[in-house]
Amino acid sequence: MNLLHIDSSIQADGSASRMISAAAVERLKAAHPDINVTYRDLAAEPLAHITLEGLSSAHAQGVLDEFLNADIVVIGVPMYNFGIPSQLKAWIDHIAIAGKTFSYGPEGVMGLAGGKRVTVALSRGGLYGEGSPAASIEHAETYLKAVLGFIGLGDAEFIVAEGLALGSEQREAALAGAFAQLDERLLQPAG
Repeated sequence: MNLLHIDSSIQADGSASRMISAAAVERLKAAHPDINVTYRDLAAEPLAHITLEGLSSAHAQGVLDEFLNADIVVIGVPMYNFGIPSQLKAWIDHIAIAGKTFSYGPEGVMGLAGGKRVTVALSRGGLYGEGSPAASIEHAETYLKAVLGFIGLGDAEFIVAEGLALGSEQREAALAGAFAQLDERLLQPAG
C-alpha cells in the first residue's frame, strides 16, 4: 500500500497543518505497518508553475505518477488569504490532467482518480466554517472539495482546525479537536 504525504505550509515546525498531516500519517502507519510513505514538501521544494512544455516533461510525469500510484493521500493545507498556497495549486495543476485524472464525455466530466483514500488536514487562523460570518470568503476547503471531486475524489475527509490565531487556548483546543477527529476517522476503515 502506498501513501503520498503532501505538505504546503511555509511555516515549517510552527505549522498546524503540518502537525495535523504528520499525525494523520502516523495513525495510518500504525494501522497499516507495511505502508510505503512518499513525502513531498511543496514549500521546501516547490514545483514550477505549469507551462505547455512543462506538462510533457519527465518531471511532471513523475509528479503525476507519484499521485496515481498512491492508495492514500494526506494533504496538509494552511489557508492563506482565503485560499490555498500557490505551491499547492501548482501541484494540483500537475495532477489534474485530462485523460489521466479526469475526462469529458457526453454526460459531462468524469473523475478518473477515484479509489484513493484522501485526508486533507486544513488549518485556518480565523473562523470560516459553515454558519460563521466569514464563511463566504473561505476558498480553501471549498476549492479543494471541488477539484478533488472533479478528479473522482469527492469523498475526501477534511480535518479542520480553525481559529488558530485567536489565542493560545483557542489554538490548543482547535488542535486537540483535529487530533480527536483523526482518531475517530483514521482508525476506522475508509468508506
